[in-house]
Amino acid sequence: MASDQHTNTRRRFLTAAVVVGMLSAGRVLFLPDSGPPETGTPPRPRPRPPQPPATATGPVTAGGPGDTPQPYRLRPMPGETSRSGPGASPPHPDVAFRLATDRREIFLTFDDGPHPVHTPGILRILRRHEARATFFVIGENAAEFPGLLHDIAEAGHAVANHTWSHPQLTTLPPGAVRNELGRTSSLIEDVLGAAPDMARAPYGDWDDPSLDICNDLGMSPVGWAIDSQDWTLPGAGVIAYTVLDELRPGAIVLSHDGGGERAQTVEALEWYLPRLLDEGYRPVRIEP
Repeated sequence: MASDQHTNTRRRFLTAAVVVGMLSAGRVLFLPDSGPPETGTPPRPRPRPPQPPATATGPVTAGGPGDTPQPYRLRPMPGETSRSGPGASPPHPDVAFRLATDRREIFLTFDDGPHPVHTPGILRILRRHEARATFFVIGENAAEFPGLLHDIAEAGHAVANHTWSHPQLTTLPPGAVRNELGRTSSLIEDVLGAAPDMARAPYGDWDDPSLDICNDLGMSPVGWAIDSQDWTLPGAGVIAYTVLDELRPGAIVLSHDGGGERAQTVEALEWYLPRLLDEGYRPVRIEP
């Protein structure tokens, strides 16, 4: 009799445990979706795209907060700490910021690469959506990862010049400017068989002497109309909103695939590119 009571008690306990487990699973399965809506949702107001996980405070390097910088960072790049900041210089009339088009075309550009993780991630997203872009590469990084130049070009994107080591050109003597631009053009030509026909000054900071050298080397200077602000690491949501909310036909959009931790840039592109396409925009490479 005592044995039967013990068996019944044990059965009731196991049954209750199963019910509790099922209820817990149900709560997990039916949690409200916090991610972005499926493609086709009206473009405004837009729900926030997924945010990257919170990270520890402190400097962010190529490998993440507190990690040792990865080999591609041959020396600190001043992109996030310039005294002027990207885009702070007055626009120069000879620099392209927006391109004339009678279509809903935009021009996605990525600076400071190539990067062994972030550049392939961006290329995968662009390929999935059949989008084209322009990559302004740093010579030092291109020398470290020449295979990525082939990957960019073979995917139908443009490879352009962003100097050898990312200095502020307006602070350099003409000989140093020519070396920064000319050395990178020579490397791209050696790797791809053709020299680049476009260049972007670090921070968008051109002056007449540096523009003359750029022209002498057969390149057109390119700026940007939309700064995604990804270099400030504001979060993937802020980057995505910045791009989508400022879109105009012919706009050149500035983002980065190198020069720092760019996981937010990749995540933002994954989210905003299909929505950009839904709004009728076609990302194309710049053709000078």
